[in-house]
Amino acid sequence: MKKRILIVDDESRYLELYRQVIEAAGFTTTLASSAEEALSLMDEKPHDMIVSDVRMTGASGIELLQKVRGKHELLPFLLVTAYADVRDAVKAMKLGAVDYLSKPVDLDELISAINDTLGVSRQFQECEIPSEALRGIVAESPAMRSVLRDAFRVAASDSNVLLTGESGSGKEIVAEFIHRNSQRRNRPMIAVNCAAIPANLLASELFGHEKGAFTGAVARRTGRFREADGSTLFLDEIGDMTVELQPTLLRAIETGVVNPVGSDKETKTDFRLLAATNQNLQTQMESGKFRQDLYYRLNVIAIEIPPLRERQEDILPLARFFIAQGHSEIKRLSRATASALIAYHWPGNVRELANSMEHALLLCQSDVISPDNLPPVIRRTTKIDAITQNQSSQSECQNVKTLEEREIESIKQVLLKTGGNRTQAAELLGITRRGLIYKMKRLGVM
Repeated sequence: MKKRILIVDDESRYLELYRQVIEAAGFTTTLASSAEEALSLMDEKPHDMIVSDVRMTGASGIELLQKVRGKHELLPFLLVTAYADVRDAVKAMKLGAVDYLSKPVDLDELISAINDTLGVSRQFQECEIPSEALRGIVAESPAMRSVLRDAFRVAASDSNVLLTGESGSGKEIVAEFIHRNSQRRNRPMIAVNCAAIPANLLASELFGHEKGAFTGAVARRTGRFREADGSTLFLDEIGDMTVELQPTLLRAIETGVVNPVGSDKETKTDFRLLAATNQNLQTQMESGKFRQDLYYRLNVIAIEIPPLRERQEDILPLARFFIAQGHSEIKRLSRATASALIAYHWPGNVRELANSMEHALLLCQSDVISPDNLPPVIRRTTKIDAITQNQSSQSECQNVKTLEEREIESIKQVLLKTGGNRTQAAELLGITRRGLIYKMKRLGVM
């Protein structure tokens, strides 16, 4: 029989999100919106585990834990907590909680924590993505596959999603993937780049305006929020929005109501919000450039897109994809060219790779793309001649093994230094948290 998980949270959006993710992992669920309701449901039927928020209206998650321990001494109890609640969560561990996760919850960590606690086989961990859902998506690396699994899991809900990652890493592609697999897919996704629109015009772009509302407003404008009614609104580069406009955005998100510029009439609109940024919003909040309440409204679920250098398995498939898109004739990569592409560090990520392939196609006069066809920065940085000479060298194979051993040692040392905190370890290593987790899995450092 499937294991039954009791999920407790006073916010319906989190209840629904966790339900979808946990059921997709092979469990059954019971939902409770308060500690009192959870205790009542536990009297009605047995449960194998409880996943509860800490701060709730009425009794807290810690108070629920204390009451549960009075009746069920060994029932596994997992806490979900905001950053500010971590001290309370640590105290709760002494009361018998098996673990705690910080919001926004990493969905892989949530399922892994449940599986590890209940001793469930990993075969239930993977959320299989139907092949038709991946149409037009190139993702061979474990790290990017994990991103897509998370995106597919949350697509069916209406929860807000914050996509983070370096510029050019593919945040808009993931946003389109979420929309395409959502219940709103029959209407086009509405996308707005907040950094590309002058600050004084962004309010009009988002909320619309009435004719004559300001100089140059010669006609009435609907606005992107109303255009997204029944669909998905994607706000790219949300970190570039001025702090003056953020309260208006927050109100629209919280109420679903917008006021066009120059109008006192409110309009209701039904949208699902996706947002993206390449900036560190935590730093922006500390400096007063981004509102904390808006951050938590956007960040119901966070998905971090790893940079291309952390998913090397995607480089050549993506390069071939861009070649096929950009040329009617069949062209292939030479061995030296492929080696140079893998060796390059791709500061511009997938966008730079696409531009590099366009550059190579314009210069290539044969059916094989050679290193000479690549942009100068790639040829100069990767030292293609050295790569070519060493391709068949036995010593290179030995060096790869040695580098892998050193990588394992570095990860172990940093994890030891941070007391096993993967977030801090990733920061010290200069990689993303998701990148660290997949390095650990690939290298067997778990």
